[in-house]
Amino acid sequence: MTRIILIGYMGAGKTTVGKVLSQSLNLPFYDLDWYIEERYRRTVADIFAQEGESGFREIERKMLHEVTEFEDVIISCGGGTPCFFDNMEYMNRKAQTVYLKASPDVLYQHLKIGKVERPLLKNKTEAEMKQYICNSLIQREPFYSQAKYTLDVNLLENYDKIKDSVRMLRELLNL
Repeated sequence: MTRIILIGYMGAGKTTVGKVLSQSLNLPFYDLDWYIEERYRRTVADIFAQEGESGFREIERKMLHEVTEFEDVIISCGGGTPCFFDNMEYMNRKAQTVYLKASPDVLYQHLKIGKVERPLLKNKTEAEMKQYICNSLIQREPFYSQAKYTLDVNLLENYDKIKDSVRMLRELLNL
């Protein structure tokens, strides 16, 4: 049985790498945020707005436990998923966990494009966004670094680089 969970900060490429990895291994791919939206028939942004971050994190934990029971899957988690409850410990028990690690500058470049779609970045100026990313990474790194594997994803500039990252990930996981 293969169960791989990709973690890392928002904008690191978890969904992008996850999709290509799932095609490469011919395994189903689940993005936890998309799974939540499908099950709850609301967007993550709507859940954040209506239930607050703590309400969202409760839902996220419940859905993480549900989706990690699936076998032979690739799962990408939201950037905060590993940092709440016992989620990181749980993911390490249930799967091969991989931290997709990117620098604050790379994350900023990726996130400024889709800023309005990220509830935690909404209404922030560019300077506030950069500072938020740096501060969040400092807080989250102790959780992310608990992953069984780490893959540097600073160079996910085009499809060839993504394929190279997936090849390196497969080697790292012996798949």
